[in-house]
Amino acid sequence: MMSSSVNTFLIKVSGLVQGVGFRPFIWRLARAMRLNGIVFNDSEGVTIYLNADEATVERFAQRLGDELPPLARIDRTSTQTVAFVSYDTFEIASSQQGEVSTGCAPDAATCSECRNELFDSSDRRYRYPFINCTNCGPRLSIIRQIPYDREFTTMVAFQQCSECTAEYNDPADRRFHAQPNACKTCGPQVWLEDKLGNRIAAKDAFICLNEAIRAGRIVAIKGLGGFHLACDATNPASVTALRIGKHRPDKAFALMVRDIGVLSRYAQVNTRVSELITGNSAPVVLLDPQPACDRPIADNIAPGQYQLGFMLPYTPVHHLLLEHIDVPLVMTSGNRSGSPQAISNDDAREQLADIADLFLFHDRPIQNRVDDSVVRDIAGRMHYLRRARGYAPASLPLPPGFAKAPDLVALGGELKNTLCLLQSGRAIITQHLGDLEDARTYDQYQATLDLYRNLYQFESDLFVCDLHPEYLSGKFGEQLAGQGKTLLKVQHHHAHLASCLGENAYPIDGKPVLGICLDGTGFGLDETLWGGEFLFGNYQQIRRLAHLQPFPLVGGVKAITEPWRCLYAQLKQALPLEDLQPYQALFPQLASPVCLTFDRMIEKGLSTPMTSSAGRLFDAVAAALGCHADAISYEGQAAIELESLAHQGDPRTPPYVFSITDNLIDPAPFWQALLEDLRLGQRTKADMALAFHKGFSDVLVDMVNQLRTQEDFTTIVLSGGVMQNAILFNALLASLEAQGFDVLTHQQLPANDAGLSFGQALIGAARVLSA
Repeated sequence: MMSSSVNTFLIKVSGLVQGVGFRPFIWRLARAMRLNGIVFNDSEGVTIYLNADEATVERFAQRLGDELPPLARIDRTSTQTVAFVSYDTFEIASSQQGEVSTGCAPDAATCSECRNELFDSSDRRYRYPFINCTNCGPRLSIIRQIPYDREFTTMVAFQQCSECTAEYNDPADRRFHAQPNACKTCGPQVWLEDKLGNRIAAKDAFICLNEAIRAGRIVAIKGLGGFHLACDATNPASVTALRIGKHRPDKAFALMVRDIGVLSRYAQVNTRVSELITGNSAPVVLLDPQPACDRPIADNIAPGQYQLGFMLPYTPVHHLLLEHIDVPLVMTSGNRSGSPQAISNDDAREQLADIADLFLFHDRPIQNRVDDSVVRDIAGRMHYLRRARGYAPASLPLPPGFAKAPDLVALGGELKNTLCLLQSGRAIITQHLGDLEDARTYDQYQATLDLYRNLYQFESDLFVCDLHPEYLSGKFGEQLAGQGKTLLKVQHHHAHLASCLGENAYPIDGKPVLGICLDGTGFGLDETLWGGEFLFGNYQQIRRLAHLQPFPLVGGVKAITEPWRCLYAQLKQALPLEDLQPYQALFPQLASPVCLTFDRMIEKGLSTPMTSSAGRLFDAVAAALGCHADAISYEGQAAIELESLAHQGDPRTPPYVFSITDNLIDPAPFWQALLEDLRLGQRTKADMALAFHKGFSDVLVDMVNQLRTQEDFTTIVLSGGVMQNAILFNALLASLEAQGFDVLTHQQLPANDAGLSFGQALIGAARVLSA
């Protein structure tokens, strides 16, 4: 029987519990239950002391979990009795600078209460573009250092007025310790400029922006984590002008719509999508478009793709912008193609003056660039394509067995880079940083590492990087090693496998699994380029059991941007030269004299590294079926358009056949059949594209079953950028699960290279733990 005597209980809570209104929540809960004690932040999260009996503490803990603030997340809670201390009331105690190392919360979309106040003419913040509270608003984008107090954010320049100060200091108020708290009297302000830098007088800047957009103009808008370029998505001329200005001929534009009602007119929305897109993170979600609508979206929004990326307004600026607009707006990053998104007013003036007709500026500095997150529904599961605003820098718990993992930094890959810090049993993954080939992105990469080491008071000298000798992240690691730091190197696809294992809380001592890792390029243990791999292993080590038949990457990186080179190498390898001649009329490139040069390059091994890349196989098939054979303008374009083509195919179309020899998947039979279908013209290209996807999925499953006779495994991991192909992923997942395999997939991080840093970190930690 429980004791009814009053004791002092110590409750420790860790997770996302700082900067999210957790302490005032505890204050309100304790006072509602008439409990005395204190609550404060510490280096592990939040600490609570309560005077109560056991039954009351149990009720308190239950309500603690059931009534969390919108942005909070509890990872662990512990409760114990301590020496009795009598408290007269319940109070919030201040944390001392230097005590807190839990970083900061992600930026959060405008909450419903702030949105209601924004459009309430009787509210003192009516139409104020920076309205926020503890439950919403900027976090990562404005923080400079810890602790997350106003003086260490870009809000330091704005002195709160008496009314805002009263809110900020009142634990019962929704804006208690909301660091960006402000109003039109004391806070940041917006203004308009033309492309020449002249200020434009306007009674309401947003009405002026609306008029410009309706007139077909392009506007630049300073948002939460960077600038956006916006225009009317139903106006093809405006979209074309934007593409020309950004030097972005083909890559899809993201769209923003006012609300779910407008979204439902343009896209197919289910309950799961609705909850996601209206939630605190408010990502871009790829959706199937509605077949018809009154004002159709321009055809050049997402050329060659069958889905469109939609998001809802997630800041007061966006809500005011779209208040009277009932069609989608293009809302794309404010930059020239290949450059990072502009975050400062001066950078926007320099980068965007030749693109935008009108600029909306404000005077709250953006400290940290944060791109929009992008997710996609595949097989009823949400898959992250880019994890940034709304999600980073939330931490992930480490899998069982990693409790004593050393603190370390994983440096990620070359493309879609992220960094990962392991600290105190958790992994902190940064926001999407982009491709390190751009000098300004590389500078941001180094600055972000400094920021996170500061935010989390991180001191470790242990680093982990990719095995590839030419990755800039790896070269940065070598520089650190030259300064006396310890550097571990991890194979690319091993990191993919480990990342997926870690997301699924697979234990460090779990049985070896089979990983199917399919992507564009990764430096292999044999110093060739891998990308279509069957790996057997765990966090500590892997063995390569099987892979795609390697073929020469003609011209090295040139073959990535010119898919017909991959097609030429595949056909040359699959068929004797004399058998190819009847098909040369199908592919004009094969008659080019440059092919003779390719032959000599292949014969002598000059700039023709061998690769087993599944991504490059998809590129070759795309080239054969007319999807940007000559050149692509963005990474993965040919393969993306191949998936879109396959989406139009007849579901009844039979699959192509591949062969397996000595644990190698050989596409030669497929190429022979495809060429005949192209020559005869009796099968549509859409059916051929779908038949390829089906056949490739079938041979992957056949290989799994063959390997099942050679090794003992029941768990299969699916990872790598090719797994973002919905048609392939759906078919592969269904077939493997139907055969009784436990299939692990990415749930919280992208399957692409953005997940590498987490996998690198786990492998590095596992090696240290097993040493």
